[in-house]
Amino acid sequence: MSDGESLANTRKRVAVPKTYKLYVGGSFARSESGRVFPVTGSDGDFRANAAQASRKDLRDAVAAARKAFDGWAGASAHNRGQVMFRVAEMLEGTRDRFAGEVADVEGLPLPEAEAVVDTAVDRMFWYAGWTDKLGVLLGGVNQVAGPYTSHGGPEPVGVVGVVAPRSSSLLGLVSVLAPVMATGNCAVVLVGPEAAVPAVSLCEALATSDVPGGVVNVLTGEPTELAPRLASHSDVDALDPSGAEESLRGELEEAAAATVKRMLDVPLPEQDWSEPPTPKRLRAFTDLKTVWHPLGE
Repeated sequence: MSDGESLANTRKRVAVPKTYKLYVGGSFARSESGRVFPVTGSDGDFRANAAQASRKDLRDAVAAARKAFDGWAGASAHNRGQVMFRVAEMLEGTRDRFAGEVADVEGLPLPEAEAVVDTAVDRMFWYAGWTDKLGVLLGGVNQVAGPYTSHGGPEPVGVVGVVAPRSSSLLGLVSVLAPVMATGNCAVVLVGPEAAVPAVSLCEALATSDVPGGVVNVLTGEPTELAPRLASHSDVDALDPSGAEESLRGELEEAAAATVKRMLDVPLPEQDWSEPPTPKRLRAFTDLKTVWHPLGE
């Protein structure tokens, strides 16, 4: 027996658990508090650790989103669409990885998990295709009386806070994030412990695509701790509470109203994310800008 074989037979490896980080401003960072929480699979066994976001992390994420907003909102609709198409391509290129994670997190057979990933890719493509069609869908020429014309066109509302779905770790997250991006808004997303791994993997796809830093910011942890802070933050313009528990909805509504924040009306319990999307979420995160122009000779 060689020394190498002897060493291989006698040495016992110590597993080094991975620690997933937050995604803020286009970079991966630990929580400023240093807190982590255990990530488990559907079988309850430990898989890794993930960063537990703090209030300071939330404030940093909102600041990063606000900083990125002018550039993302000011980009051409065609450019935003191409960026989102690239994200879909990245998801497609790592399909097997995402399928394995979804299967592990949600307890699905691998073929079903693969179908979920395929639907998530298709959904990102679907919303990407809407980017340069929003003017036709949401705007147009207004009928007025007088020597002028009036045109209406959609504009993004700004920074959108999102409580990510808890029942669908990848497809649900893509379903709430893609319309925010497509309409030119920036997002701060709170992801619960049960969906942390696919969410961080999605962030890795965003970081290696063409999405500017700060357009999407993802904080992992328990949403009940940070969602009220997100809803009451004065620099957040809209809120999607899709993944918020029923017991939390009233508090979020009050906080959003106190800061004159738009809040998306979503069903309880969570919707079936496999159902085909509609333009509802595109309308929810846009304002209508009206331009008046005098008629020439």
